[in-house]
Amino acid sequence: MVPPALDTRPCGGKYGDIVQAIGNTPLVELKRLSPKPGVRIYAKMESYNPTGSVKDRVARAMIEDAEEKGAIAPGQTILEPTSGNTGISLAMICSRKGYPLKVVMPDNVTEERTQL
Repeated sequence: MVPPALDTRPCGGKYGDIVQAIGNTPLVELKRLSPKPGVRIYAKMESYNPTGSVKDRVARAMIEDAEEKGAIAPGQTILEPTSGNTGISLAMICSRKGYPLKVVMPDNVTEERTQL
């Protein structure tokens, strides 16, 4: 049986917006990693999220929580100190939801990350 904490919706489908696809990742059984018969191990394939990162879930949860609490509204600027995947995920979500995003990065961030 699949643990209830895992999202078991079928992967795929049609969405009206890319943000809706976040978290709808396949659940794959890892049969060769099972320590003994009767033990089933599953992995969520988070690389199937829109930006290829589990941080898509975190970014969506932060924005939607702030929206539900009335802490932000479309047009307000979001500020994020990051050099990693959270910033990339927030950039995608903020773009789709109408929030300007300012990302503050350390000086040692690669040019490729800055361009994203």
